[in-house]
Amino acid sequence: MRFFLDTANLEELKIGASWGILDGCTTNPSLIAKEGVKFEDRVRQITEIVDGDISAEVLATDAKGMLEEGRKLAAIHKNIVVKVPLTKDGIQACSAFSKEGIRVNVTLCFSPGQAILAAKAGAYVVSPFVGRVDDSGWDGMQLIRDICLIYKNYAFKTQVLAASLRTVNHVIECGKAGAHIGTMPFKVMEGLFSHPLTDRGLEQFLKDYNKAFSK
Repeated sequence: MRFFLDTANLEELKIGASWGILDGCTTNPSLIAKEGVKFEDRVRQITEIVDGDISAEVLATDAKGMLEEGRKLAAIHKNIVVKVPLTKDGIQACSAFSKEGIRVNVTLCFSPGQAILAAKAGAYVVSPFVGRVDDSGWDGMQLIRDICLIYKNYAFKTQVLAASLRTVNHVIECGKAGAHIGTMPFKVMEGLFSHPLTDRGLEQFLKDYNKAFSK
């Protein structure tokens, strides 16, 4: 399972990269807007930090506009994955991109049926939103399990990028379900390190050692 940070914050990305476990990054217009930096400038800055896939989302809502924007984004760096929404125009653009050899992340996926469309259009990854599905009263983790099963049944090459992961347990359950990638906020990735028994055990080890050699 690959770990991505869902952020456009450079400091968070630098820390994640320093841990040696960061495989990529996902961004969206909302995340970049929070940073107050021009979209393409921030994408370029991220490519200097993250050695892996970087999803950069188009702003256009029509297929023609998506293709124009996506080609420009893909030209920024070899690691760029063009991100399009799971709409009719988005699927049309995805199909065209895949024929051109441009990798695509089809985002805003909320059903197995939508995920099938993304795979058939040649998407590199599809992004089902676990937390947002939970918010709607449905089971976000079941969505991940269903998509993974369907993709396995038909040997689709599209990878499942589990998004909207809000807790450490979300990450663990996605791993159990077979998601290829989990993208998460910095605080969730940081939380994976934490366990009270680890802290207690380390404290005891150091205490015992210092006691033995303090004489």
